[in-house]
Amino acid sequence: MSVLVYLAVPVFVALIALERRRHRALRRAGRRDLAGYERRDTAASLWMGFGNVVVAALVQGSVALLFVFAYEHRIFEIGTGIWAFVALFFTEDLVYYAWHRASHEVRFLWAAHENHHSSQHYNLSTALRQSWTTPFTTVPFYIWLPLLGFHPLMVQTQVGISLLYQFWLHTELVGRLGRFEQLFNTPSHHRVHHGTNVEYLDRNHGGILIVWDRLFGTFEPERAPVRYGLTKTITTFDPFRIAFHEWVAMLREAGQARSLRDALGRVFAPPGWSPDGSTLTANQLRAAQRGAR
Repeated sequence: MSVLVYLAVPVFVALIALERRRHRALRRAGRRDLAGYERRDTAASLWMGFGNVVVAALVQGSVALLFVFAYEHRIFEIGTGIWAFVALFFTEDLVYYAWHRASHEVRFLWAAHENHHSSQHYNLSTALRQSWTTPFTTVPFYIWLPLLGFHPLMVQTQVGISLLYQFWLHTELVGRLGRFEQLFNTPSHHRVHHGTNVEYLDRNHGGILIVWDRLFGTFEPERAPVRYGLTKTITTFDPFRIAFHEWVAMLREAGQARSLRDALGRVFAPPGWSPDGSTLTANQLRAAQRGAR
């Protein structure tokens, strides 16, 4: 995790407190359309964020050594000038899109990521509801950046910038932002990403930019009110259950599979896949919705 994120933690906490106060004022004024804050839910998100920081700190040294090794065997000499940073900005954002989309479309990656989506509330504390296992799933995607020739410190800095940018996306208090939304990810776009509405499932995976979603067919604008959480709601506020319940479910289903093909499907197919069609993937749910119209 970038040092920029560690330094920003006090600012995150202060902004969460300010947003919570604003939510309370709006609800007293009659606003009932906001998911708002819930004490136990916010506490769970903060514990998830704390656990993510601890895990990231424990593995950071090993990841740094791996990135240095990749950089020593780099394919291109990109350097560290201004144009190298410009190229890294777009390349890292594309890598983030690839990782984020894969984390919604491959079951074992989803097991590491889905706890970020587990809250039925949507506020700045949700941004801190981070996985304790994603530090292990990002390396196969991000190792390509130093291997291509981007210096590891540049990569770490850009990853930090991306994470800082994404914090403000987790709010209901910012509406549509006009032309800015054509190129950049915004709270409106990211609310869609956290929605359980069928049309919103597995959409808007971008980090800073929204252009990759537009280019690769995963963009969906915010139209209907967003229902937050998971399609299979969990009702616990226990951070350990939030962190590992999907891993447990995936391994249990794979262990109970009747064939190797079905076991592999439980691990590598999209979330919701089942050999008998008793549960459906996001694409299957969308197809069923279209067929019902």
